[in-house]
Amino acid sequence: MSETFTLCGQARLQQDIRKSRFLALAAPVDGAESAMAFIARVSAADATHNCWAWRNGAQYRFSDDGEPGGSAGRPILLAIDGQKLDRVAVVVARWFGGIKLGVGGLVRAYGGCAAECLRQAPRQRIVARVCARIRCDYAAAATLHARLRDFGAARQAEHAHADGTELDIELPAEHVSTLADFVRDLTRGHGVFELR
Repeated sequence: MSETFTLCGQARLQQDIRKSRFLALAAPVDGAESAMAFIARVSAADATHNCWAWRNGAQYRFSDDGEPGGSAGRPILLAIDGQKLDRVAVVVARWFGGIKLGVGGLVRAYGGCAAECLRQAPRQRIVARVCARIRCDYAAAATLHARLRDFGAARQAEHAHADGTELDIELPAEHVSTLADFVRDLTRGHGVFELR
Protein backbone atom coordinates (compact mmCIF):
# COMPACT_ATOMS: atom_id res chain seq x y z
CA MET A 1 0.00 0.00 0.00
CA SER A 2 1.46 3.35 -0.99
CA GLU A 3 1.75 6.23 1.44
CA THR A 4 -0.73 9.07 1.27
CA PHE A 5 -0.34 12.59 2.56
CA THR A 6 -2.44 15.55 3.55
CA LEU A 7 -1.60 19.21 3.98
CA CYS A 8 -0.34 20.64 7.27
CA GLY A 9 -2.42 23.78 6.79
CA GLN A 10 -3.83 26.14 4.20
CA ALA A 11 -1.76 26.93 1.09
CA ARG A 12 -2.06 29.67 -1.53
CA LEU A 13 -0.63 30.37 -4.98
CA GLN A 14 -1.42 33.08 -7.54
CA GLN A 15 -0.52 32.95 -11.22
CA ASP A 16 -1.26 35.25 -14.15
CA ILE A 17 -1.85 33.34 -17.39
CA ARG A 18 -2.57 35.31 -20.58
CA LYS A 19 -4.08 38.23 -18.65
CA SER A 20 -6.34 36.04 -16.49
CA ARG A 21 -5.54 35.85 -12.79
CA PHE A 22 -5.72 32.42 -11.12
CA LEU A 23 -5.68 32.04 -7.34
CA ALA A 24 -5.39 28.55 -5.87
CA LEU A 25 -6.27 27.92 -2.22
CA ALA A 26 -5.85 24.47 -0.68
CA ALA A 27 -6.48 23.08 2.79
CA PRO A 28 -6.76 19.82 4.71
CA VAL A 29 -10.35 18.63 5.26
CA ASP A 30 -11.88 15.77 7.22
CA GLY A 31 -14.94 14.96 5.13
CA ALA A 32 -17.49 16.26 2.62
CA GLU A 33 -19.01 18.79 5.01
CA SER A 34 -15.59 20.21 5.92
CA ALA A 35 -14.59 20.40 2.23
CA MET A 36 -17.77 22.20 1.19
CA ALA A 37 -17.46 24.64 4.10
CA PHE A 38 -13.87 25.47 3.04
CA ILE A 39 -14.98 25.98 -0.58
CA ALA A 40 -17.84 28.28 0.47
CA ARG A 41 -15.54 30.25 2.79
CA VAL A 42 -12.70 30.92 0.32
CA SER A 43 -14.55 31.26 -3.00
CA ALA A 44 -14.03 34.81 -4.27
CA ALA A 45 -17.35 36.60 -4.82
CA ASP A 46 -15.85 38.85 -7.50
CA ALA A 47 -14.12 36.05 -9.45
CA THR A 48 -15.44 35.00 -12.86
CA HIS A 49 -15.22 31.33 -11.83
CA ASN A 50 -14.52 29.44 -8.59
CA CYS A 51 -13.60 25.92 -9.70
CA TRP A 52 -12.84 23.28 -7.11
CA ALA A 53 -12.21 19.67 -6.20
CA TRP A 54 -11.80 17.67 -3.02
CA ARG A 55 -10.89 14.12 -2.04
CA ASN A 56 -11.49 12.30 1.24
CA GLY A 57 -10.68 8.61 0.85
CA ALA A 58 -13.01 7.12 -1.77
CA GLN A 59 -15.21 10.22 -1.70
CA TYR A 60 -14.55 13.09 -4.10
CA ARG A 61 -16.33 15.89 -5.93
CA PHE A 62 -15.38 18.61 -8.35
CA SER A 63 -16.97 21.56 -10.14
CA ASP A 64 -16.17 23.49 -13.32
CA ASP A 65 -18.35 26.43 -12.13
CA GLY A 66 -19.36 27.50 -15.64
CA GLU A 67 -16.09 26.70 -17.44
CA PRO A 68 -16.37 24.14 -20.29
CA GLY A 69 -17.06 20.62 -18.95
CA GLY A 70 -13.94 18.80 -17.77
CA SER A 71 -11.67 21.84 -18.15
CA ALA A 72 -11.30 22.88 -14.50
CA GLY A 73 -12.65 20.67 -11.69
CA ARG A 74 -11.32 17.35 -13.01
CA PRO A 75 -7.79 18.75 -13.63
CA ILE A 76 -7.79 20.08 -10.04
CA LEU A 77 -8.79 16.62 -8.76
CA LEU A 78 -6.05 15.05 -10.90
CA ALA A 79 -3.54 17.46 -9.30
CA ILE A 80 -4.63 16.24 -5.85
CA ASP A 81 -4.42 12.57 -6.86
CA GLY A 82 -1.17 13.03 -8.79
CA GLN A 83 0.61 14.10 -5.61
CA LYS A 84 -0.81 11.21 -3.52
CA LEU A 85 -2.84 13.61 -1.39
CA ASP A 86 -5.99 12.76 0.53
CA ARG A 87 -8.30 14.72 2.83
CA VAL A 88 -7.63 17.84 0.74
CA ALA A 89 -9.80 20.50 -0.92
CA VAL A 90 -8.61 22.97 -3.56
CA VAL A 91 -10.37 26.04 -4.97
CA VAL A 92 -8.97 27.83 -8.01
CA ALA A 93 -10.60 31.21 -8.63
CA ARG A 94 -10.23 32.84 -12.07
CA TRP A 95 -10.62 36.47 -12.96
CA PHE A 96 -11.08 36.56 -16.75
CA GLY A 97 -8.61 38.88 -18.45
CA GLY A 98 -10.15 39.08 -21.92
CA ILE A 99 -8.19 36.34 -23.71
CA LYS A 100 -9.90 32.96 -24.20
CA LEU A 101 -7.62 30.07 -23.32
CA GLY A 102 -9.51 27.23 -25.03
CA VAL A 103 -10.29 23.94 -23.30
CA GLY A 104 -6.68 22.72 -23.43
CA GLY A 105 -5.41 26.01 -22.05
CA LEU A 106 -7.96 25.93 -19.23
CA VAL A 107 -7.00 22.34 -18.33
CA ARG A 108 -3.34 23.38 -18.14
CA ALA A 109 -4.10 26.59 -16.23
CA TYR A 110 -6.42 25.11 -13.59
CA GLY A 111 -4.54 21.84 -13.22
CA GLY A 112 -1.13 23.52 -13.26
CA CYS A 113 -2.07 26.23 -10.75
CA ALA A 114 -3.56 23.63 -8.37
CA ALA A 115 -0.56 21.30 -8.78
CA GLU A 116 1.98 24.05 -8.10
CA CYS A 117 0.04 25.25 -5.04
CA LEU A 118 -0.01 21.69 -3.67
CA ARG A 119 3.64 21.08 -4.56
CA GLN A 120 4.72 24.08 -2.47
CA ALA A 121 2.46 23.27 0.49
CA PRO A 122 3.89 21.60 3.62
CA ARG A 123 2.47 18.10 3.97
CA GLN A 124 2.35 15.26 6.43
CA ARG A 125 1.91 11.52 6.05
CA ILE A 126 -1.53 10.14 6.88
CA VAL A 127 -1.18 7.50 9.56
CA ALA A 128 -3.87 4.84 9.75
CA ARG A 129 -5.11 4.54 13.34
CA VAL A 130 -6.94 1.66 15.01
CA CYS A 131 -8.74 1.11 18.30
CA ALA A 132 -7.70 -1.56 20.78
CA ARG A 133 -8.58 -2.77 24.27
CA ILE A 134 -6.03 -3.87 26.88
CA ARG A 135 -6.90 -5.81 30.05
CA CYS A 136 -4.26 -6.19 32.72
CA ASP A 137 -3.80 -6.29 36.50
CA TYR A 138 -3.26 -3.11 38.50
CA ALA A 139 0.47 -3.79 38.95
CA ALA A 140 1.05 -3.61 35.17
CA ALA A 141 -1.32 -0.67 34.61
CA ALA A 142 1.03 2.03 35.94
CA THR A 143 3.87 0.96 33.63
CA LEU A 144 1.44 0.63 30.74
CA HIS A 145 0.15 4.18 31.27
CA ALA A 146 3.70 5.53 31.37
CA ARG A 147 4.65 3.83 28.10
CA LEU A 148 1.55 4.43 25.92
CA ARG A 149 3.09 7.54 24.35
CA ASP A 150 6.10 5.49 23.18
CA PHE A 151 3.70 3.62 20.87
CA GLY A 152 1.82 6.74 19.71
CA ALA A 153 -1.22 5.52 21.64
CA ALA A 154 -3.90 7.75 23.17
CA ARG A 155 -6.18 6.65 25.99
CA GLN A 156 -9.88 6.81 25.11
CA ALA A 157 -11.49 5.26 28.20
CA GLU A 158 -10.62 3.18 31.24
CA HIS A 159 -12.72 0.88 33.43
CA ALA A 160 -11.63 -0.59 36.75
CA HIS A 161 -12.55 -4.16 37.65
CA ALA A 162 -11.96 -6.24 40.77
CA ASP A 163 -8.94 -7.99 39.28
CA GLY A 164 -7.51 -5.16 37.14
CA THR A 165 -8.24 -2.52 34.57
CA GLU A 166 -9.57 -2.38 31.04
CA LEU A 167 -8.13 0.35 28.84
CA ASP A 168 -9.49 1.49 25.46
CA ILE A 169 -6.86 3.14 23.29
CA GLU A 170 -6.27 4.46 19.78
CA LEU A 171 -2.88 3.94 18.14
CA PRO A 172 -1.17 3.92 14.74
CA ALA A 173 -1.82 0.63 12.94
CA GLU A 174 1.92 0.23 12.37
CA HIS A 175 2.50 -0.06 16.17
CA VAL A 176 -0.13 -2.74 16.91
CA SER A 177 2.21 -5.75 16.97
CA THR A 178 4.92 -4.03 19.05
CA LEU A 179 2.40 -2.84 21.65
CA ALA A 180 0.78 -6.29 21.75
CA ASP A 181 4.23 -7.82 22.37
CA PHE A 182 4.94 -5.22 25.07
CA VAL A 183 1.64 -6.02 26.86
CA ARG A 184 2.35 -9.76 26.68
CA ASP A 185 5.87 -9.29 28.11
CA LEU A 186 4.77 -6.80 30.77
CA THR A 187 1.98 -9.05 32.05
CA ARG A 188 3.92 -12.31 31.57
CA GLY A 189 1.23 -13.52 29.18
CA HIS A 190 -1.72 -12.79 31.50
CA GLY A 191 -2.79 -9.51 29.89
CA VAL A 192 -5.10 -9.27 26.90
CA PHE A 193 -4.57 -7.04 23.87
CA GLU A 194 -7.32 -7.04 21.23
CA LEU A 195 -8.38 -4.82 18.37
CA ARG A 196 -11.86 -3.37 18.62
